[in-house]
Amino acid sequence: MPLSEEELRLLEQMERALVEEDPKFASTLRGTAFRRSARRRAIVAGVCFAVGVAVLMTGAVARITVLGIAGFVVMLGSATVALASLRGQHGPAAADPRASHPSRGGFTVIDGGRRNKRSRSASRGSFMDRMNDRWNRRRESGGF
Repeated sequence: MPLSEEELRLLEQMERALVEEDPKFASTLRGTAFRRSARRRAIVAGVCFAVGVAVLMTGAVARITVLGIAGFVVMLGSATVALASLRGQHGPAAADPRASHPSRGGFTVIDGGRRNKRSRSASRGSFMDRMNDRWNRRRESGGF
């Protein structure tokens, strides 16, 4: 559901206040440390994958089945960790190409999932605007 203009403005104000009040916590929410640790895990998993290949090949050449299976398990585990950490890098802290209104703290506010396309109902206002108007009229008239 798209956010109204007032909700977007309030969200930006809260983000700015958070950055001013606790910059360390805001940095944590931004995810820079998370991306760094995810990249490090991916590199370590890549090295472990290479070790797993070497163990698998050694087991195959020496005809030691248990060693080959152990190498395969190491490869499988390290590939799983590498893929999970690489996918995690693109999670909450990734830049969204549709993001707008960047605040000075580095946060971005996504435009509520709105698309640039105009539809027939766009001339009458968005759904949330109409609902807000109805809510305000109902509160003013006391019609609960």
